[in-house]
Amino acid sequence: MTASMTSTYPFEPTPQWTTVNPTPFLPFRTRSEDLEKPPLPSPPRHELFNDNYIVSTHLVPAVCPRLTPDIPLPVGPKFSMNDLEQRQDIQRMAVEITERQESFVHGRLGGEGSEKLLWNCVNRYARRGQDGRKGLTLLLTHAIGFPKETWETTLRYLLSSPSASLIDEVWSWEAVQHGDAALVNEANLSGIYDWLDNARDIAHFLLHYLPEDASSKALPTHLHLLPENISEYRKTEGFSSRSLVAVGHSFGGNSLILAAVNFPVLFSSMILVDPVAVQYGTYPSRVVPFKVPGALGRRERWSSREEALRFFKASPFFGGWHPDALQLYVTCGLCEDSRGGVKLKMSGLHEALAFAGRNIRSFEAWELLEKVDERIELRWVVPGKPGDKGFMGEQATRVRVWRRPANSSNVVIHSAGHLIPQESPKELAQEISAFLERKYRLRSKAYL
Repeated sequence: MTASMTSTYPFEPTPQWTTVNPTPFLPFRTRSEDLEKPPLPSPPRHELFNDNYIVSTHLVPAVCPRLTPDIPLPVGPKFSMNDLEQRQDIQRMAVEITERQESFVHGRLGGEGSEKLLWNCVNRYARRGQDGRKGLTLLLTHAIGFPKETWETTLRYLLSSPSASLIDEVWSWEAVQHGDAALVNEANLSGIYDWLDNARDIAHFLLHYLPEDASSKALPTHLHLLPENISEYRKTEGFSSRSLVAVGHSFGGNSLILAAVNFPVLFSSMILVDPVAVQYGTYPSRVVPFKVPGALGRRERWSSREEALRFFKASPFFGGWHPDALQLYVTCGLCEDSRGGVKLKMSGLHEALAFAGRNIRSFEAWELLEKVDERIELRWVVPGKPGDKGFMGEQATRVRVWRRPANSSNVVIHSAGHLIPQESPKELAQEISAFLERKYRLRSKAYL
């Protein structure tokens, strides 16, 4: 099976590699409907996103049990006026977090998977006045550190393009320690995190909570658990009234790969935006992931959103962002602080814990890519900015995009580094639109 879209990078064979013996996708159970349902931490949205789409926000229970035990959060680094002492304290804590993660991966940490109730938060963008045909549903999954709304700049371009007529609904996902979900789950988050739980949460949502039909009708804030017969049907046959296109960036792309390997019938196609999938042995697995100390040391509080925006604009990290994407981050990634001013919804500590879980799941995703069902078309969107051409450099990216060569294609966005949705949302929307037009337009008059 061959993808009909052209590729920037020609076929590159996979070199010899060593297996990491990927972790089985452990089963999960649903919770009863009789749950104490928390309110949304931000004002509920049920408003026009543009002339044709309505946006609303919803909560769904995360899977239980978790893969990780419930352990106390590490005590964050102490603030010090002495820069050297501050850096040493941050490095000490980064090593502690990384070593704890290694102990968990190798089965030395002990403890049963946490049963504490966690929630995922999702935004739904529904087309108004739907005609009842079986159109496309998009699922968007984010990178570490970004709220679900990080996709909205890309979405504004996409949902005003010709391909919008193919799209009935878009669901933007939020992992348990990100954005509004982080505020809902604040009291129940563990001091350790496993990336595979995000993949399990996504599968749990798709199997047990995504409504049967796309509709412009209002949905409850807390989505209802589907009847068991519908969920069982989805496990073997997929969706009866949807075609799902999943778009995942970085950590979110990693989660989609792991979910699709285990529940392939749920996915029609996947657009992988520089996902975290790295060949084992490319870098030492026991080193402190370089993002962990940076997350622990990042600033979390400002006197106002205006001050935060000025701070971000002066930062090299945010300097290349599209202005609308940066404004969204300030609007939706921050919340009111009980001490006064505003703060990050996702703390630097939880960002560090999430980065610490990268190594093993990035190796597993790379290895498992070749097992993604060939029926699922893969479109890779990767960075091409000088000095930032994908994880571990351009050659590793060239190999990665052909790990599953059948029904795959790739495109390089030269204006962006790894943060493609934040730096080049218009170009990304154009690539998504072109993919949807090519793959689904000819089928738009019939069931997709």
